[in-house]
Amino acid sequence: MRISIITVTYNSAQTISACIDSVNNQTYPNIEHIIIDGASKDKTVEIIKMQPNKVEKLISERDNGIYDAMNKGITMATGDIIGILNSDDLLYDTNVLEKIANAFQSNNINCCFGNLVFFNQKGEIVRKWHSRPFEKGIFSKSWTPAHPTFYCKKELYEKHGLYKTDYKIAADVELMLRFLEVKEVRSLFLNEYLVKMQAGGISNNGLKSTIIITQEMKRAFQENGLHFNLLKYLFFKALKLKEFIA
Repeated sequence: MRISIITVTYNSAQTISACIDSVNNQTYPNIEHIIIDGASKDKTVEIIKMQPNKVEKLISERDNGIYDAMNKGITMATGDIIGILNSDDLLYDTNVLEKIANAFQSNNINCCFGNLVFFNQKGEIVRKWHSRPFEKGIFSKSWTPAHPTFYCKKELYEKHGLYKTDYKIAADVELMLRFLEVKEVRSLFLNEYLVKMQAGGISNNGLKSTIIITQEMKRAFQENGLHFNLLKYLFFKALKLKEFIA
C-alpha cells in the first residue's frame, strides 16, 4: 500500500525543511511525497532540491490558490492513500504513516483521521485538538476532522470530486462533509496524535476568519442538500473552544 503525501508551498523557506524531514523519518517505507509550489519568490524550491528527501514530484508554477494546488497534487498522486501535510506542519512522530497504513489494512475503511497539536514558533505546544468518531449530523454542531490528519483512498476523489477552488477557507471542511455526511464513506477515528500544526493559519485567524468560514459552511450545507441552523452551529462552535485546551 502506497501513501502519497501532498505538500503545498509558497514562500515556505523557513519551514519546508522540517516538514520534509518529518516525512523522511517515517518508518513506513512506501511513501510518495509530492510538493506543489506556487512559484515561490524565496528559496523554497532551492531548499527542496538541495535537501535529501523522498520528494518524487515537484512542480513550481503559479496556481489559483491552495485548494487548486492540492487538486494538482491529488491528480498526480499514484498512492492508494492520500494525505495533505501543510508546509509549516509536521507529522507527529516517526510512526504516523505506519499507524495509518495499519488502519487501512486492518479495517474495511475508506478514510481515517486523528488528533493534532498546535505549536508556536518556539516549538511549544499551545493547544490540543482531540477529535472523535464521525456520526451523522455532527457537522451541524461545528465538528470537523482535523484536516491535516485526514487520509483517504484516492478512489474517493475520483468518485466524489476534489476540493472546490472557489472557497476561501472551508473547501477542506466542505470536502470532508461531502465524503462523510453525504456520501457516507466508511471512516475510522484514530485516537492518536498524527500532526503537529503551526498555530496561526488562515482558518485560525480570529473573528474575520470565523465569519468567512461560517458563511462558507452555510453554503457547503446548502450545496450538499443539507439544512444549516446558524444559531446551533455558532453555539457549538463556541463550546468547541474548550476542546482545544490541553
